[in-house]
Amino acid sequence: MDNANQQTNGMAISSLVLGILGVVLNLIPVIPYLLGILAIIFGAAGNKIQNGKGMAVAGIVLGSITLAMKVFFWIFIILLGGINY
Repeated sequence: MDNANQQTNGMAISSLVLGILGVVLNLIPVIPYLLGILAIIFGAAGNKIQNGKGMAVAGIVLGSITLAMKVFFWIFIILLGGINY
């Protein structure tokens, strides 16, 4: 295969970038929800194109991790609020 003929999968790249940003910026209140959801959506769209499937899957995984980290954060806060000192 000639690398000059291959096109870059923009959806897969944006999914990966948004997934990384979502994980890194997880303690910011609202932004990680948006980043995680967009990473999953763009990863699913980018996964349909043959070139860049690995980046698309990584973006989906990182977007899912971002959302899971936010859910566990809120569970931790709720449980911590129920502790009586």
